[in-house]
Formats: sequence, C-alpha cells, structure tokens
Amino acid sequence: MKNISGYSKLSKEQKIDWLVKNYLHEDEQAKHELISYWHQDLETQKTLDEFSENTITNYFFPFSVAPNFLINGEWYCMPMAIEESSVVAAMSNAAKFWSERGGFKTEIIGTTKIGQVHFLYQGDIAKLKADFPQIKAQLLEGSKYITYNMEQRGGGVLDMELIDMTQHEPGYFQLKVSFETCDSMGANFINTCLEEYATSLKETVGKNPEYGIVKIIMSIVSNYTPQSLARATVSCKVEELGNFGAITAQEFAEKFRMAVKIAEVDPHRATTHNKGIYNGVDAVIIATGNDFRAVEACGHTYAARNGSYGSLTHCKVENGIFTFWIDLPLAVGTVGGLTQLHPLVKRSMQILGNPDAKQLMQICAVAGLAQNFAALRALTTVGIQQGHMKMHLLNILKHYDATEEEKEYALEYFKDKVVSFTTTRVMLEQYRSAKKEVK
Repeated sequence: MKNISGYSKLSKEQKIDWLVKNYLHEDEQAKHELISYWHQDLETQKTLDEFSENTITNYFFPFSVAPNFLINGEWYCMPMAIEESSVVAAMSNAAKFWSERGGFKTEIIGTTKIGQVHFLYQGDIAKLKADFPQIKAQLLEGSKYITYNMEQRGGGVLDMELIDMTQHEPGYFQLKVSFETCDSMGANFINTCLEEYATSLKETVGKNPEYGIVKIIMSIVSNYTPQSLARATVSCKVEELGNFGAITAQEFAEKFRMAVKIAEVDPHRATTHNKGIYNGVDAVIIATGNDFRAVEACGHTYAARNGSYGSLTHCKVENGIFTFWIDLPLAVGTVGGLTQLHPLVKRSMQILGNPDAKQLMQICAVAGLAQNFAALRALTTVGIQQGHMKMHLLNILKHYDATEEEKEYALEYFKDKVVSFTTTRVMLEQYRSAKKEVK
C-alpha cells in the first residue's frame, strides 16, 4: 500500500524498505544505493539524521573552494556548496582578477531585523494610539526574561511601533518590532519575543474595557531585512581593466555599465542577472549552514522595493574610474542552527577564519558581486556559452559514457570549438568510428 500511518516511527532501513516496495518497483539495487550514501561514522550519521524528519540517506553535493579573494586587505578562500562547476570557476577567476586591482572593499550598512505581531482590534483606535507608549513599555518590560541574555551580548529589542493597516483590512494592526541579534540569525529569539508580546497585548489591551477586543492573527519574524545590509565594491581606473581580445578597456567598461543598467530597468533581464548573483551567495550560505531560502527571498523583495524588480548590483564609470558594487540584504548567523553541529559547516567557518555575523554578511556580498562580475564579463565579451558549456563538457562526456582516453581527446578537440550535447555526440561517434577502423 502507498498509504501509510506511523512512517516517522519506522527505523531508517524500514523506511527504505517501504519506499522501495511502494515507489521503486522493489528494486534491491535502489535500496543498496540509498544505503551506500550513509556516512561510515555512526555518530556523524546520527547527527545528520537529526537535522530533518524521515531521513533515509544523505544527498551529496560537491563542496568546493574558490581561492584568492582579497577582502579589505585580507586573503580569503571561499567555501562553496554547489553542483555547477562553472560557478566555482567564475568565482575563482573574478577573485584573481580583482586581487590584482586592489581587491574587494566591504562595509556593513545595518544589522537590524524585523518581527511582526499581526492582530485585529475592535475598539477605541484613538485611545490605543495615544496610550501606545505606555503599552509598549509594559510589553518590553514583560519580555525582559527573554531578552536579558541577548542584551548581555549587545543585542535585544531596538524599537517597537504600532502600525495602522486598517486601509487594507478593517481593524488590522501590526506591532512592528526591530531587533539586533548579534552573531545569531535570531529567528527563534525573535519569534519567542513576538509570541510573548502577543500574549501581553491580549492581557494589557484585550482584557481592558477602556480599549476593546484584540484578536491575534499571527506572530512571526520577517525574512525581509532591508536594514540588515552589506555592501561590497570593486573599483579601478578604466585602463587597469585591461583589454579583452579586440575589446578595449574603455569599450568593456561602457558595455559592462550598460549591461548592469539593463538589469536595473528590465525585470526579464534582472531576474537572470540576480539569479547569477545568488549562484555565488547561495553556495556560501549553504556551506556555512545558513538559510539560503530566507536570504534569497529577502534579496528578491529588496530588488523590487521601488515598485519594479531590478538589479541588486550597480555600476558607474566616472572620471576614468570604473566602480561596481552590490548592496545585499541578508540575515546570517555564525552561532546557533547548523553552525556548531554540521561537520562541514564547522570547516567552512574555519576556512573563513571563524567570522562573526557581520564579517560573514560581507563575505556573502563579495560572493554575489564576484559571481555577477564574472557573468557580465563573459556576456559582454566572448558570450556566456563559451566558458559555461566548456565547464560542462565533462558532464556531457559522462552522459555519453566516455572513456578516460575519449575525455582527454575531447578536452583538446573543443579548445577552439562550440560545446553542446550534439557536437559532443558527433565528435564521440567520429572518434569511436575511427578507432574501430584502425583496429
């Protein structure tokens, strides 16, 4: 039967047996394959199993590094968890390119995170607004037992506002709360505070006949953090960019600036443009055990903050100086979550020099800027396919079961030719046919 009750209570092997019987055509090879990806160290496997629910095996992703990142005068090697080889190669190339031109400069513009209590209110709105300073003080005082430890680390609640949303829905209000969570991403801390505020709001306002009825809808952290922002910049004299084949440095700078401008004004281009940025950002976010889904959602919302979706990066060419930068909103942590539990996350943090949250924000911004630079450099010079498809050549050859000898021949053959599945297939057919004739 494909319907089952109590699946989560089965052992891992029982879960696999049920899956193989009901969905994998009782294929014993499938069972063996799933089990083969279990970690040989039982304690490590136990740790991995506890990260999720109904785990049956491990899903492997390549763990790569991109060296030669010069950030604020310090050398970094970027850990990346990603399955696309061209991304790592592009990151490495961009890092090397800018390391010879002063490197990346970064700064933190802000680290404020937001949480919201959404509620409906039926009562004297004028009194609620007039008395909110006193209500706010009561709510903050009542949460001291939650915020104390965070305050000792230099964080805590920064502000609380009453937001009137009745233009959207009758009686709809928000408590908008600003937080500083130091080196933790802070979602659990923020949500705990918000639920305490919701409970207190029902007590201080909802049960007070002077006000009215309070109905809590939900209390939740917002993953949109426009005030938690890192900036990364590269800059040099235009002539220092060098020539790109027949394209002069001046021509390249102008084409590059125009490519960024197109992404600023055209959502179709901006979507692919920003996706490329997150090729780099997500790889570092995953490698460091952070939430790439939250980071991406935040970035895309930020890209549309002015009413139209646009580029996260910007470029200018003024007075003979080329400048390219990114303002990246994100909330990351270096304590809590997977950061102290996942063995490779620990190694990623070590590789990066055990950064604090602000440093990691800046590193992620650099990853996004580097990846975007590499993509736009290719697009405005040789085109995206030349480098992109050649990086995928080995994957294509694997698809066609190429031997080591055939791979070696293909790498030489495609040095000056277009790579595609078709051209690779034709090349292999001709090579194999020629080999047979020789025999």
